[in-house]
Amino acid sequence: MKKLYLIRHAKSDRINTALEDVERHLNERGYADANFMSKKFAAKADLIISSQAIRALTTALIFARNLDYNANKVVIKEELYDCCVKDYFSVIHSIDNSFESVLLFAHNPTISEFAESLVKTLPMEMPTCAIAGISFNTDDWNKVKSGELFMFDYPKK
Repeated sequence: MKKLYLIRHAKSDRINTALEDVERHLNERGYADANFMSKKFAAKADLIISSQAIRALTTALIFARNLDYNANKVVIKEELYDCCVKDYFSVIHSIDNSFESVLLFAHNPTISEFAESLVKTLPMEMPTCAIAGISFNTDDWNKVKSGELFMFDYPKK
């Protein structure tokens, strides 16, 4: 059985308008929420994948640190930024089957749309730093089409 944790990046800073969207950093609340959620997270991470956007990658690195996951092994996928659900499926279908538990860090609205395409309905659109845990009754990432939502958590819950 494969487990995928979709994690929306933590709250970002919109103050510096000179930065491109991909360069936006986390704000204070974002750092606090990422630390809170990663310390609350009880699962093991076999693989961490992140969008290249600074806010997503920073969130992923905070989780990596708090989960004792080697930050040098975080995989950056440009396909997860400014993309569509089909791109998420491409990333998931390319995961090596030796990985059982995968954390994927990316952006709304697509991360919520992708989660809904996998489980048909979410309790709500994913707020910042939300985690949607989805299990799949397969041992092959390439066969992932739909799954079961077993976890939905976010900082203000």
